[in-house]
Amino acid sequence: MSEINKETILVIDFGGQYKELIARSVRTNGVYSQIVSSDISLDEIKLINPKGIILTGGPKSVYDDNTIKCDKKIFEIGIPVLGICYGMQLMSYCLGGKVKKGAVGEYGIVNVIPTDNKKLPNPTLISLGKEWGRPFRALMSHKDIVTQCPPGFSITAFSENNIAAIENNQKKLYGVQFHPETSHTEFGNEIMRHFLYVICGAKGDYHLDDYIDREIENIKKAVGKNRVLLGLSGGVDSSVCASLLSRAIPNQLTCVFVDHGFMRLGEGHEIERIFSKKKMNFIRVNTKERFLCKLKGIIDPEQKRKVIGEEFIRVFEEEALKLGDIPFLAQGTIYPDIVESGDSAGAVIKSHHNVGCLPKNMKFSKLIEPLSGLFKDEVRIVGRKLGLPKSLVERQPFPGPGLAIRIIGEITNEKLDVLSKVDAIVREEIGRLKTKPNQYFAVLTNTPSVGVKGDARTYDPVVAIRAVITSDFMTCEYATLSHKVLGKISNRITSEVSSISRVVYDITGKPPATIEWE
Repeated sequence: MSEINKETILVIDFGGQYKELIARSVRTNGVYSQIVSSDISLDEIKLINPKGIILTGGPKSVYDDNTIKCDKKIFEIGIPVLGICYGMQLMSYCLGGKVKKGAVGEYGIVNVIPTDNKKLPNPTLISLGKEWGRPFRALMSHKDIVTQCPPGFSITAFSENNIAAIENNQKKLYGVQFHPETSHTEFGNEIMRHFLYVICGAKGDYHLDDYIDREIENIKKAVGKNRVLLGLSGGVDSSVCASLLSRAIPNQLTCVFVDHGFMRLGEGHEIERIFSKKKMNFIRVNTKERFLCKLKGIIDPEQKRKVIGEEFIRVFEEEALKLGDIPFLAQGTIYPDIVESGDSAGAVIKSHHNVGCLPKNMKFSKLIEPLSGLFKDEVRIVGRKLGLPKSLVERQPFPGPGLAIRIIGEITNEKLDVLSKVDAIVREEIGRLKTKPNQYFAVLTNTPSVGVKGDARTYDPVVAIRAVITSDFMTCEYATLSHKVLGKISNRITSEVSSISRVVYDITGKPPATIEWE
């Protein structure tokens, strides 16, 4: 997505897990953000002419020989810089401060104590006013610490044992050891807004009002008179993608719904019912046995995703051949898919079937991914602007590989049958709540447990229930469901699904876990 006429905040990536969350936080506050590699040159930065620069966190240590660094001159060109976590350490190290490995790491929620701003020449990024110049809770995730800030810098906040924030207000250089981009940090958004609007002087000209018109023109220009094949899953991303493409290239779009058999109970029929009525060429391909055969004996989650990803493409290619010459493959890929699949300097958290698993020998000549620069909340906004129903736009995320990655271990027809019934119960019961978690589902583990039913001993797999609260799907907290609700879910599962006699509830946040189990 091109935003060359917008004010831009550059997010320089050092492999931090929250780089997209930083970029999303900037966009949510009305300023366009662009993620770039840490090897970006000073000339490239000057060409972009950003309003400000944010340095992300990262897994390395700044004093290691093979660490990821940046051009030190970015601190001398007059553009405001905010270093977060590793970014603060890198700024300190480059400008003459001291960084070393801490005796004890800080992970999770930590109290941050701002320095009394009366002792400093100006109000700081951390202590902006009477209302929130008090100690606050913030998310930390680091082992290394800054032990001495660079010349010209002031310490503006401490944690219990370490320096938590530094700044050189005269040169507009700022560092925070915590993560203001996450919802776990109190006043995190206020800190980000102050950096964007007060320090960088942004006007806030980023919005999605003209996104649809611009992207339609981009699609028309890229596709021309060619036809496009879209893999339609019925989820939010692919549905918004289908709606956008149908506006841009009516009569050139064919949507293929590959029913791999890993959908939620009854979902395949529901998708066919909804989309077969739309003004598009809709094709449903039932391939359950084919996918099960390909996945036979496979237990590694990454291998599962890669097999499913390649088989998706093969089905698309076959359907394209039946339909004649269709050179373009469209996908509902969004920004977080690319992030977690190990794009840029980050580690592979999990490969998404439509990103990290695309085979190199695809027969399609080009990919069309009109949503690849958007976050989930932005995709929902575009969906509403396109007139899609709320029930579809607000639908909770469902992974492309479906229930295949919610079955731990080898996938069988019997396990799919069990999990689809269990998952339907979970969704039905939690769906009754007035205030619902943002995502909730069941996992069929490969851990058997002894139970008793009808005076007989059982030894069946444990079912895990997962329900989370999140605004960004990059971080989450577990939903504190009542014991009454959890008890009812457990009773229904163990009563209605004969092969299950133990149910557990997952109370892990992200981090350290991911939302999905695989």
